[in-house]
Amino acid sequence: VKLNIYSPNNSSTSGVIPCNSTFCKQSQCSSASANCGYKVEYLSNNTSSAGIFVEDLLHLIRDDDQSQAVDAKITFGCGQLQTGTFLEGAAPNGLFGLGMDNISVPSTLARLGLASNSFSMCFGPDGMGRINFGDNGSSDQRKTPFNIRSTHPTYNISITQTTVEKNVSALEFSAIFDSGTSFTSLKDPAYTFISESFNSQVPERRHPSDSQIPFEYCYDLSVNQTSYVIPDINLTMKGGDQYSLTDPTAVIQTTQGGYMYCLALLKSEDINIIGQNFMTGYNIVFDREKNVLGWKASNCYDDENLSTLPISPSHSPAHSPAAVNPEATDNSGTNSDPPPSSYSAKLKPFHYTLAMLLLSFLAIA
Repeated sequence: VKLNIYSPNNSSTSGVIPCNSTFCKQSQCSSASANCGYKVEYLSNNTSSAGIFVEDLLHLIRDDDQSQAVDAKITFGCGQLQTGTFLEGAAPNGLFGLGMDNISVPSTLARLGLASNSFSMCFGPDGMGRINFGDNGSSDQRKTPFNIRSTHPTYNISITQTTVEKNVSALEFSAIFDSGTSFTSLKDPAYTFISESFNSQVPERRHPSDSQIPFEYCYDLSVNQTSYVIPDINLTMKGGDQYSLTDPTAVIQTTQGGYMYCLALLKSEDINIIGQNFMTGYNIVFDREKNVLGWKASNCYDDENLSTLPISPSHSPAHSPAAVNPEATDNSGTNSDPPPSSYSAKLKPFHYTLAMLLLSFLAIA
């Protein structure tokens, strides 16, 4: 779907947040009569966004009655100066704030009484997705508690065991579930354990190192090869529930016109992030009332309402940066048919994995 740059002047319901608003922090203002400004810095080097706060209506529809519209007045940053990866294609139309801070969309909807303080996101194996505000999940979903910090809370969870087919590690680490990051990134030793265990159990020849490819572990596919088998990767979450990865790879075309597949995992130096590609195949529930993350296997078409989704994501290898400062201050295609129910986590047809090379524009800051 073609998205347009937001312009307050083109919206009859838009309004600029002034500095004398109770919403605005005085440290963000040059004078009481000025517009309320913001600045957010991101993990990616020299990447930031600065501008002013505005408010406008967010148009939603109800799941139980799609003819009934719901309008919610939300406050968001209208970017005027972008730096770093924002100038190179990351999130060209913006980031959708889904974090725990009061300014986020879920917090606003809950405060207005329009939805419970919870939401879900579903990333289908074919690249289709859905967000559902007010969704608390189902009684049979698996779950794990959030590790809540007193300042700048994030959707941080704990992993107590990692299994790559027959290789098991009792290594414990925490990670942030961030749908605004396309590909998962992990620090050592978790990164090395998963990558080397994966590498030792795939039959294809490893592709030579390529500086143009962000992934370290890639494998060449033969000319007539239409699928490949990968080892199961399972994460044991705090509380004991299993989280199985359904789509940890991505297919990339080589400069010679052939194809290779890669373990779509990046090495991080300072923070563990579970990105969109590790969420594929699940309805992920961010329950902020019970402070738990829930998940249940889904192809995102199970609900009869999902077959008419009008939006498919744009294809791009870029990935949006994860936010360092959740608060905005200086200090701190077309629809496709549903995939078959026999979709396997181990047998990877090309047309599914190719869909993972896309730009995710929904961010959890």
